[in-house]
Amino acid sequence: MEEKFLAEIATSREKAQQLGVRIRPVADMAAAHRVLSGHRESDGFFQLADKGRLDLSLEALAVKKAYTALFTDEEANTALTRLLGTGYTFK
Repeated sequence: MEEKFLAEIATSREKAQQLGVRIRPVADMAAAHRVLSGHRESDGFFQLADKGRLDLSLEALAVKKAYTALFTDEEANTALTRLLGTGYTFK
């Protein structure tokens, strides 16, 4: 499951770059955990929000049903709070 998550975040990063948004690569799960346990959003979070593409953010992937088991409740809540704070709507 971790490999699938890391592959999806890499794909999201490529799509973000095509939109002109630079986000830091997430090479392993430790990096993803650091972002979600930190006090700020992931790189490019607000740029993705401005473009209406928060679905490409680490936060959006972390709360995706397929990946919730990879994160603690606190990390998932942080991701959810950040997303809802921008008015993100789940599809």
